[in-house]
Amino acid sequence: MAFLFANICRCLCTRNRTGLNAIQTASYHAKVIDHYENPRNVGSLDKKDNNVGTGLVGAPACGDVMKLQIKVDDNGKIVDAKFKTFGCGSAIASSSLATEWVKGKTVDEALKLKNTDIAKELSLPPVKLHCSMLAEDAIKAALSDYRIKQQEAIKK
Repeated sequence: MAFLFANICRCLCTRNRTGLNAIQTASYHAKVIDHYENPRNVGSLDKKDNNVGTGLVGAPACGDVMKLQIKVDDNGKIVDAKFKTFGCGSAIASSSLATEWVKGKTVDEALKLKNTDIAKELSLPPVKLHCSMLAEDAIKAALSDYRIKQQEAIKK
């Protein structure tokens, strides 16, 4: 019973072969619920700012779309990160955690973040690993956008 209070369970009623109702539960880990109910760093940064990198990624199979932005200071350190995600609780939690983790890191350090680290921290089940992969892809896309902007600024 304590397990039900520690995790929010989604119940699906089904009929088994004997005609009796059976209840199947699918639960999210407490960390996923925390990031879903209290997402960190939701919002947007000015994408026209040369110090802001924007990554927009999606997963056609499930319909999740994730926008992650980073703001980098003159020393190459990520000082802010924001996200907007349209998707399931695991996608939102992965985005929220990713923005927390990139803050304070250098661009090179942020590139080393892996989806497996996000999945492990959130205890994502195998069926939700694509959510952590989206977060990693969004980080990489934002860092790539930032680097492209920096190269273009040097050329001017």
